Amino acid sequence: MKQIEINNELLTEAQAATYLGLKNPKTLAVWRCTKRYPLTYVKYGRTVRYRRKDLDAFIESGVTRIQAPEVSK
Repeated sequence: MKQIEINNELLTEAQAATYLGLKNPKTLAVWRCTKRYPLTYVKYGRTVRYRRKDLDAFIESGVTRIQAPEVSK
């Protein structure tokens, strides 16, 4: 149950930027405005928050897996 709570934790824009390794938290605002990346966020009123699980999914979507070539015998 604790794992579910951690994954659904809402992070501020500054916290999310730090989590993603961004130097400027306003980068996330630019990405939202321009729809540059498909990064999911939660908005209520003027408040914007990011779920940790969505940030993890965003990071995972950028992972490139390289398959080693098969060696014939």
